[in-house]
Amino acid sequence: MQQIVVAVDGSEASQQALSHAIHLARQGQTSLTGVFVIDGEWPDYIGNDWQSSKGSRQGFLDYIQAEQQQQAESARLQFEDAARGIPEANFSLKTGDPAGVLIDMAQEETTDLLVLSRRVYQVSGRPSLRTLGERLAKKATRPFLLFP
Repeated sequence: MQQIVVAVDGSEASQQALSHAIHLARQGQTSLTGVFVIDGEWPDYIGNDWQSSKGSRQGFLDYIQAEQQQQAESARLQFEDAARGIPEANFSLKTGDPAGVLIDMAQEETTDLLVLSRRVYQVSGRPSLRTLGERLAKKATRPFLLFP
């Protein structure tokens, strides 16, 4: 195994998966990448007519964006703190549909193992992320570990 990818979101929900990925990376002297995905699908999810005012919609999207930026910073700090001492540890910030990004990563030849929690990205994520584990199980072509 040469590359472990772990989904982190700065919350307690991702801590068990992160701890396990750190343990595996240290044991196997494997490179480790922590990933946070800023959910870029909120505008499509809420639609254009969910409230009568354009300002209300934009205000909500600005609020979600700011919340996700804070979450991304928490994820980066969580990862960097846990990964101290691992020579090839990198944090990656991606944008898009979190499920789609993780499914893509779980299909890349360079991903030897994807590690994540079933509850990752739910702090400021859309309700559809609750089925992330099931979607990943159907589409992943590379090994992954899914924690509760």
